Amino acid sequence: MQTMTVAEVKSHFSDALDLVQKGEEIVISFGKRKEKVAVLVPFSRYAQKKERSLGLLSGKATCVIKDDFKLTDDELLAS
Repeated sequence: MQTMTVAEVKSHFSDALDLVQKGEEIVISFGKRKEKVAVLVPFSRYAQKKERSLGLLSGKATCVIKDDFKLTDDELLAS
């Protein structure tokens, strides 16, 4: 995983995209403190859906959440 500042990404955008196409992840940092604010990842890795097991009910039950469900995953898990 490579880290680049916003200025580096702006000036070497084509190079950054080449790295991402090759499977590399790039962390983008911002400001004087170089705070990490984003990660560029290959789309194929981003688009993968992660299946979650149902814990104690694994193999005994299933759960399907429709696309129009109004809560995000984080909101659902926090509730």
